[in-house]
Amino acid sequence: MIYRLTLLFLLFGPALFAQKTTPTALAKAAAQLTEDKVVYDPSYFSIAYPMGDVPADRGVCTDVVVRAYRKCGIDLQQKVHEDMKAHFSLYPQRWGLRRPDKNIDHRRVPNLMTFFERFGEVLTNSSQSSDYQPGDIVCWDLGAGVLHIGVVSSERNFFGSRYLIVHNIGAGQVFEDVLFDYKIIGHYRYLG
Repeated sequence: MIYRLTLLFLLFGPALFAQKTTPTALAKAAAQLTEDKVVYDPSYFSIAYPMGDVPADRGVCTDVVVRAYRKCGIDLQQKVHEDMKAHFSLYPQRWGLRRPDKNIDHRRVPNLMTFFERFGEVLTNSSQSSDYQPGDIVCWDLGAGVLHIGVVSSERNFFGSRYLIVHNIGAGQVFEDVLFDYKIIGHYRYLG
């Protein structure tokens, strides 16, 4: 038995023990974030690595996504950083950097979109609310090159017609009925 376990580990390595989540768990984790008072703050912070985070009372839209995954045992800071170290040229080059920055890369919507495209399931950018399920990740273009990201929750709007989004667009980590308020440019499911 020990021989078989050793052989499995040698053949498949840490991938055998990689952390995974479920859409329901991710939606629940995002919902829990709405209980925390957070001020919208896009400042650059030097943070620990791995498992680093900006101050708990600060954050932006990407921090909602990162924190929700972290509650499920998945560290997007580390995953994005490791992939960017190995494949930097595949990521957007919008910031004039020559190498990855573990403090900020996971806090940029275009980088998360690239990561989810590489390792998650790319779903349809649809105008049908039924295509968006709890635990899905949605990205929007707010105009003028400003991008946004949020998590589809398991809570429905007042009319029951669609799920609310957990995001931070300036009012902290909140539930809002904003799925179709902006142009959708990305729709993903990533379970780790």
